[in-house]
This record gives sequence, structure tokens and C-alpha cells, in this order.
Amino acid sequence: MRPLTYLACALLVMGLAFWAYRENYRTQAALGEMSQIQREIAGLREDLGVLRAEWAYLNRPERLRELVDLNFDRLQLIPREAGQAVGLGHIDYPKPPAPPESDPQAVPGDAAAPQE
Repeated sequence: MRPLTYLACALLVMGLAFWAYRENYRTQAALGEMSQIQREIAGLREDLGVLRAEWAYLNRPERLRELVDLNFDRLQLIPREAGQAVGLGHIDYPKPPAPPESDPQAVPGDAAAPQE
């Protein structure tokens, strides 16, 4: 009986060692993938910073003013005035749909309620 117990324990240890070996490689692969994703995120953040700087450079007020002056004949752009803006109360939004009318005597969820 003792040799069978030793054999079972040895097989159990070998099985656990194999499982730990596989988990170690899976963990290393996941860490490598995570570091690559973090490098990709850092590159995208750097690209985003460059795009924001370019957007700020292109939207300088003096540059836009020059563009408006150069293209005035074609675009017919005029400066905005305070009276051109309206409040939100003056905007005609569509009305929300009315809730369906229900029978005041009917019990909610009762499909067999009598209809009059």
C-alpha cells in the first residue's frame, strides 16, 4: 500500500509542477502583451498631443482672421453680433409622445379587465 501512496504523491507533484510551468508561461505571455499594449497607448497619447498642438496652431484667431479676409468674396463671412443668438426657450423642439391612455378601473397587469 505504501508504494502506491508514494507513486500517487509523485504523480501529483509532477502534475502540479506541469500546471505551474504552464501557468508561468501564460503569465509571461500576458505580461508581454500588456507591455506592448501600454507602449501602443503611450504612442497614441503622443500622437494625440501632436494633433492637439496642430489643432491649436491651425485655430489661432489671427490665422483664422486672415483666412476670412482672403476668402471674404467667396464665403461672404461676416462677424457675429450679440443679437444673432437666441435663448433655448425660442427653439421649437418636437413635443414628446403622449403616454397611452389607460382605463382608470383596470388593474395594472390584469389582461382580463373588462372593456367598456
